[in-house]
Amino acid sequence: MLDILNSVLNKKKKLAIGLMSGTSLDGIDACLLEIEGNYTDTRINVIDFMTLDYTKEEKERIFKLCHIKTSTVDEICYMNTYLGNKMGQAALAVCQKAGVNIRDVDFISSHGQTIHHMPDQHSTLQIGELSNIAAVTGCVTAGDFRPSDMAYGGQGAPLVPYVDYILFSSKEKGRVLLNLGGIANITVLKAGGSEEDVLAFDTGPANVLIDEIVRIITDGEKAYDEGGKLASQGTIDEQWLDEIILNDKYLFKNPPKSTGREYYTKEFANGLYERGRIRGLSSHDILATVTAYTAKSIQLQLKSFVLNDCKIDELYVSGGGAHNQLIMKLLDQYIDAEVKNVSKLDFSGDAKEAIAFAILGNEFLSGRTNNIPNSTGSDRRVIMGKLALPTNNYIIPTAITLPQK
Repeated sequence: MLDILNSVLNKKKKLAIGLMSGTSLDGIDACLLEIEGNYTDTRINVIDFMTLDYTKEEKERIFKLCHIKTSTVDEICYMNTYLGNKMGQAALAVCQKAGVNIRDVDFISSHGQTIHHMPDQHSTLQIGELSNIAAVTGCVTAGDFRPSDMAYGGQGAPLVPYVDYILFSSKEKGRVLLNLGGIANITVLKAGGSEEDVLAFDTGPANVLIDEIVRIITDGEKAYDEGGKLASQGTIDEQWLDEIILNDKYLFKNPPKSTGREYYTKEFANGLYERGRIRGLSSHDILATVTAYTAKSIQLQLKSFVLNDCKIDELYVSGGGAHNQLIMKLLDQYIDAEVKNVSKLDFSGDAKEAIAFAILGNEFLSGRTNNIPNSTGSDRRVIMGKLALPTNNYIIPTAITLPQK
């Protein structure tokens, strides 16, 4: 085992793959990159990126696992290995796209797929078995980062701020890194600040409720509002928007805090839609107001927990929500800072989280702590991650099938 690890660790420059599957259940993001150094000396070179989409049936099966009433232990057990195999295939696919042999990859680092997150109970579950990823690819595989932080009193989230601090800190400007996946989360970086100054937390919903409303108003024909085009056809009900914000208890919790589908549920979205109809709003008006809910909640979180202690000059947006033009327009209206896509920093917003988990994996394999206690609430710096080693150099993966329920 030590020989396998030393063959990776002794390299000055490592070839790595980061894998990410988020709350939106769009698919598995896979990023192939070179990594050199550790912590603030980390340097990366992105080689290629792709998303291996989930099929409609795969999305439905994973979505059911996220809800107590529709999840079963046998389905969790099976989908854990199924997704491990599919994540391994995503790693193979990004290598094929880049023209790189998988045997040249030093390690893979995977976030997994969160199906349930209970931060107040210091408990969480991500599936996508690391052993299967290692078996399919023949690569050293790291992952399952959250439980290590939770074992020391943390919430296991957010984890990306460690990487945000490494890659995006500025001596001259205060920055917020905003990621809009299913859930919105921010990393606050003071100008010239240290790691101890970093503040990060989930601000509330990003696309999770928007996507549910889109499914309702299109009878399931669309899974998301591409570019915010549907919401842009509606009018925001400002009075109702204020009521929604006031009734969202999560928004008034103090950081550190994190949330997910356990709180912003399908039933939550259905309730919003029904209240919108009672108010006499059109489908597009409801969607516009729920889209504004995302932007307004971010404004509230910055005002409540950030701006009294930190001057913000720039806000950089990544994730799927960065492509929603209505969200971006509203953020520009609501927030007194320059609002930009993170691509303005010559960085891929779509690949950002996959890159982050590759870096977290590199820190773990190097035996370094890779959390920020201020953000997660843990009582110490923690080495987060678990390890799966391949038995052979490489095996040819067989096709994976999803059996009928």
